[in-house]
Amino acid sequence: MRIITENAEETQKLGMALAKLVTPGDTILLNGDLGAGKTTFTQGFARALGINRPLKSPTFTLVREYQTTNFPLYHLDVYRLGEEGGAGELGLEEYFGRDGVAIIEWPEFIKAAWPNDFLTITIARTSSHSEAERVVTLDATGQQSQAILEKLETIWN
Repeated sequence: MRIITENAEETQKLGMALAKLVTPGDTILLNGDLGAGKTTFTQGFARALGINRPLKSPTFTLVREYQTTNFPLYHLDVYRLGEEGGAGELGLEEYFGRDGVAIIEWPEFIKAAWPNDFLTITIARTSSHSEAERVVTLDATGQQSQAILEKLETIWN
């Protein structure tokens, strides 16, 4: 699925739409360059789950936990792990496929820890004249993530 968002608000709305479809155990991998809009997307996602406090990227803490009305949201930013990874030593895989929903920024650094079922979202700047326009590409790996993506296609179009 490929979506063009015109501004940060639309990127957040996409995150909000997706949040209404997830259930505990779901994992979302967020890809994109620095400043692409990964945290902006996650802010909308969290807002739709009832998290009203400011949401910042957990670059220095690796994981921030937020309690929604139904389940925990685990926001991971593993950029600082770099090419060396280290998810196994840190136990990060404990956040996947369990009682909450995990959103992971820079997931390529912990590829060995990925669960079998996940939704991949890649956010990229466009070559248009609008600095805020983004191309958001969504791909599903696994049955649960495919079902989420199919529902999102129905409500987004």
